[in-house]
Amino acid sequence: GTVVEARQERGRGSVATVLVQRGTLKIGDVFIAGAEWGRVRALMDDHGRNVEEAGPSIPVEVLGFQGPPSAGDDFVVVDDEARAREIAEYRQRVDREKRAAAATRGTLEQMFTQIKEGVASELPVVVKADAQGSVEAIAASLDKMSTDEVRVRLLHGAVGGITESDVTLARASGGLIIGFNVRANPQARELAKRDGVDIRYYSIIYDALDDIKQMLSGMLAPELREKFLGYAEIREVFNITRVGKVAGCYVTEGVVKRGAGVRLLRDDVVIHEGRLKTLKRFKDEVREVQHGYECGMAFENYDDIKVGDVIEAFEVEEVTREL
Repeated sequence: GTVVEARQERGRGSVATVLVQRGTLKIGDVFIAGAEWGRVRALMDDHGRNVEEAGPSIPVEVLGFQGPPSAGDDFVVVDDEARAREIAEYRQRVDREKRAAAATRGTLEQMFTQIKEGVASELPVVVKADAQGSVEAIAASLDKMSTDEVRVRLLHGAVGGITESDVTLARASGGLIIGFNVRANPQARELAKRDGVDIRYYSIIYDALDDIKQMLSGMLAPELREKFLGYAEIREVFNITRVGKVAGCYVTEGVVKRGAGVRLLRDDVVIHEGRLKTLKRFKDEVREVQHGYECGMAFENYDDIKVGDVIEAFEVEEVTREL
């Protein structure tokens, strides 16, 4: 048969809805489903009634899993527990190796991609939930949040409590763990505390998505926005020993600040852009000069200034962006 849905239930353990496709499933049968195995403890039909067996095309709830399978896993009855355990352990080992390889490869690829592009950032996430439908819903929503600059990388998504292997996977990738209606076992909590892995618990999907959205927004490079400060007209040019040319100016609009960005305009054409090296009132260095006052200015590494030129002062602000 095939696993249609799987979930973790208090007092019942791992429960899966299975659609029988061939043969008859009975209580006591030993089975394999993906990387999990078990023995059928109980069967329930779609009305919640206990049944002894289920034939082809009949969906039933199966109790008796050692761990939660994934939706879409093949469900196969085998001869004995030893064989079932052997197959399950092999599949679990292969899954662990694949996840570890993906985590290592992901971090290396992420590093090289960011070096190459200088733009993309990733947020690695492990998702554990009480039902397969919840895992899929969260995974689909996280995927939709990704943009060209920031993206969520789902390291692993499965039904069941949070284990040490989940913490190890998150730590290797610098990611976090989302637990939806599930909790970490004591060993996983201790490991996460020791290794600084962030585990976040939720019972409402939108709360989880809002938190992830905030994290991604924090990873966006801030928008640089220019703010106009003021204009100053050059009325005199002085040659000062060991300083170079200093412009005697009159602030005609706004304010000029020391350390601000400046543009030199000649006949309304920008001929230089740089920063102010000095800003003086009489002989004193000042932080700013307001409209209607005179001052002396000198540019960093530039002295081609003339009477009649106009200095435009501006500053660049960083504006936090949101998704």
